[in-house]
Amino acid sequence: MEQNLSLYRIFFEVAQTGNISRAAKNLYISQPAISKAVSKLEDSLKLPLFVRNSRGVQLTDEGLILFEHVRSAFETLKHGEDELKRMMDLGVGHIRIGVSTMLCKYALLPCLKEFVARYPHVRFTIQNQPTLQTLELLEKQQIDLGLTAEPAHKKNITFDKIMDIEDGFVATPAYLTNMRLREGAAQSDVFRNGTILMLEKGNMSRTYIEDYLREQHIEPVHLLEVSTMDLLVDFARIGLGAGCVIKNFVQKELENGTFVEIPLSPPIPGRTIGFVYNSQSAPSRALDMFIRFYRHFYP
Repeated sequence: MEQNLSLYRIFFEVAQTGNISRAAKNLYISQPAISKAVSKLEDSLKLPLFVRNSRGVQLTDEGLILFEHVRSAFETLKHGEDELKRMMDLGVGHIRIGVSTMLCKYALLPCLKEFVARYPHVRFTIQNQPTLQTLELLEKQQIDLGLTAEPAHKKNITFDKIMDIEDGFVATPAYLTNMRLREGAAQSDVFRNGTILMLEKGNMSRTYIEDYLREQHIEPVHLLEVSTMDLLVDFARIGLGAGCVIKNFVQKELENGTFVEIPLSPPIPGRTIGFVYNSQSAPSRALDMFIRFYRHFYP
């Protein structure tokens, strides 16, 4: 568009009112300035846009064609302004969150449920992936927020702790009984005689547990790798082996006897999980609202 937007705004007002003096009053511009702007637009387009008469001005055929396009353009701009105002009034926005399946189910969803009930106009995209991938996407600003275990390196990110978690190995009583009958092995021998269920390599939780096992000189003999912790829990529940889980999220199963914890000495050191976001860019209004909310939800 070669012309300044203000020329089209003046043209639009003159066309609507059909009168230069009335357009000047509505726009708080002098009549000579209005006439000059219209003439400038006509000279640039090399077309007459108005026919002047004693009652004011009337659009030419060419002017009428231009008016329809200009009116459509200004209606689109007005729609955009109204949409922004609605976003500000209602808290509309879009938040992209990266989170693993297990943390989504047990840590994000309870908070998200309360937030959406209060701010139903905010739109969410939940990307399910391991912590390391979430941190990579956050660094590339392809997501706005992550829910992860506390990262070792926090360059350019802010980490807000929401809870402490404990890892451990669990199995069904039936699995441990069958292992004892089959192998003559006690619970403490599960790493040598049983099947150990762990997340796939490259997962942050897998790396953390491997470091612990290495320090304790424990090397599982029979290993079954699973892509998500939800599946790992399901596999342990049907008696396929002893699964390495976040104990906080299977507390009910431990209390009702579905699972038995494999004793470890010393126990696996606790970890922390929380929300992470890029500290180098200002959060959107919607993200800022959610950050304030989860800090209150998880004091």
